[in-house]
Amino acid sequence: MRIVFMGTPPFAVPTLDALHAAGHDIVAVYSQPPRPAGRGKALKSSAVHARANALGIPVRTPVRLRDADAQAAFAALDADAAVVAAYGLILPPPVLAAPRLGCLNVHASLLPRWRGAAPIQRAILAGDAETGVGIMQMDAGLDTGPVRHEGRTAIARNTAGELTDELARMGARLMIEVLADPDRHPPRPQPEQGVTHAAKIAKTEARIDTTNTAEQAERQVRAFNPAPGAFVEVAGERLKILAADCASGNAAPGTLVERNDGFAIACADALLVPRLVQRPGRAAMTPAELLRGFGLPFGTSVG
Repeated sequence: MRIVFMGTPPFAVPTLDALHAAGHDIVAVYSQPPRPAGRGKALKSSAVHARANALGIPVRTPVRLRDADAQAAFAALDADAAVVAAYGLILPPPVLAAPRLGCLNVHASLLPRWRGAAPIQRAILAGDAETGVGIMQMDAGLDTGPVRHEGRTAIARNTAGELTDELARMGARLMIEVLADPDRHPPRPQPEQGVTHAAKIAKTEARIDTTNTAEQAERQVRAFNPAPGAFVEVAGERLKILAADCASGNAAPGTLVERNDGFAIACADALLVPRLVQRPGRAAMTPAELLRGFGLPFGTSVG
C-alpha cells in the first residue's frame, strides 16, 4: 500500500520499521518538529524522524495541520492509508478523510478504557490486570473511533517502560495484519460502557503519596519508571524509587524504617520497600549501596 506514517516517540518506531519491512510504499513520514534538548538546548529530532532519515524516507514536521496549505500537501500524497502512532498533533477532518482507507491509529489500551494521552501509566496506577493495543479507525473524537484489531497482555509487575516496549511491538504486528487484509478486520464500534480517560501525567503525581496503601505507592513506582520517576524527599534530596516491593509493617505514614536489607517507607497500611534507587546526578543503585554513602534519618518522615 501507499502509506503516510505519522509518529514521534520511540513507541512509534517499531510500527514504522514493520511497515518498511513488509514492503509498503511509505511516501512520507510526519513527526513533531525538533525540540530543544540537553544542557545546551540544541534542537533534537524525534525518534521517528531519526529512524525515517536512516531509512531514506522524506520527513515533514509541520507545527499544525489546520492550515489549508498543510492539508492540501497531505492530500496530494494520494495515500491508501495513514498509519498513526503517538503522533502528538490533532488530525482535522480533511486529513482524516484524505487517505482511501482513512487514518489507522495504534492506541496502547483496550478501548474504550483509557482514551487519551497516558493509557499505559493510567492502567498501572489503576491496578488493571491487563492492557493491550487497539488498531483504531480514527474519527474526529478523542480515541472514539471503531476498533479493527486488538491484542491483550497481562500487566503483572511490569513498569511503564517495559509495557511500552511490549505494546509497541504488539501494535506493529497488529497494524501489519490489518493492512494485509482490511476486509478481515472490519471496524467495530467501541462499547458505550466502560469509558475512562487517561489524562496527561503531571510531574507532581510522581511524588509518592504515603497516605495511600503500599500497593498504591508501588504502582506509582512502576507507572513512573522510566519517567518522570517516582520520588520522595529525603534529607533535602529528591530520591527516585525505581523499583520496590511491599512488606508488612506498622509505622506512621511517611516514616523511614531501617531494615536489614536496606530501608522502607511506611504507608497507610504497610511498608514500601525500595529495591533500586537513584540520587540526583547519580547512577541507579541498590539501597545497600545508597546507605554506604548517604545516611538516612531513620525514624523521621520523608517529604
